[in-house]
Amino acid sequence: MEVATENSTPDEGVPSSVAGWQGDNGSMPRHRRADPASTLGVRDLAAEAVLLAGGARAILLQLALPEVGAGVARHSAFAADPISRLRATMTYVYAVVYGTREEVREVRRRVNLAHVPVNGDAPSYDAYDPRLQLWVVATLYDTGITLYERIFGRLDEASADRVYREYGRLGTTLQVPEGHWPPDRAAFARYWAQMLPRLTVTPESARVARELLRPTAAPPLLRALMPLVALVTAGLLPPVLRDGFGMRWDSRLQRRFERWMRAVGSVYRRLPRPLRHRLAIVYLRRLRGELRGRVGSGAGRA
Repeated sequence: MEVATENSTPDEGVPSSVAGWQGDNGSMPRHRRADPASTLGVRDLAAEAVLLAGGARAILLQLALPEVGAGVARHSAFAADPISRLRATMTYVYAVVYGTREEVREVRRRVNLAHVPVNGDAPSYDAYDPRLQLWVVATLYDTGITLYERIFGRLDEASADRVYREYGRLGTTLQVPEGHWPPDRAAFARYWAQMLPRLTVTPESARVARELLRPTAAPPLLRALMPLVALVTAGLLPPVLRDGFGMRWDSRLQRRFERWMRAVGSVYRRLPRPLRHRLAIVYLRRLRGELRGRVGSGAGRA
């Protein structure tokens, strides 16, 4: 995956819509290319705001691994402040995918600092454990690709392989060793199948999930959207976890979920790309402003 060099200008190495909200290239789904020989990579997918609709699904999958669930339940306050958690997570993703080396170092520093106190027993967990970080990144990949293909259609094999290879950098930028990301999609499918039986919803994880899907401290608009978020989350979860988290599901809800997904896909595909990528633009600009401010304050003290 290409990453801009350390002395790049802020928008180098970034798709035009993310770099400066420039002109739209049309509403044609990105995976239908004028040049069939070209392939898509993670840089073509990561800025799509619709992927955030899978955020709760990824978090519930993470919570269902008992060690991750314990760390989140005992050390994270994201249920009380979901917007800050969303901003931190997506800033990390956007910086790793689109940022300069300085920006990648900064988001890595922030995540590592947040992970320092996250360790404990019963069950034993440590946020620096590469096995746990691998599972977190795996949930982000599986959720992102599942949602993207529901909205835009299946990726061709070459693009799917490339996106998968590049996605691993979200983990290897932190503590996941290079060789720990499964080498190809078939290996990932085996890893995923091996992990699912290990998942279990503990009382701690169930409490955090309830707080996440029924936030009391969130802005009114977000609270109003949560029934839809819960529907999409339940529809995307493996059935065994849906039951474990106590999420009611039947054929009527399945039909409602399918209707919503078709409607969202139909509308979202027609939005101009700069609008679809607006969140990435905002978060990257905020990160760059914070870095410039830090440099400026340091120069002032000198």
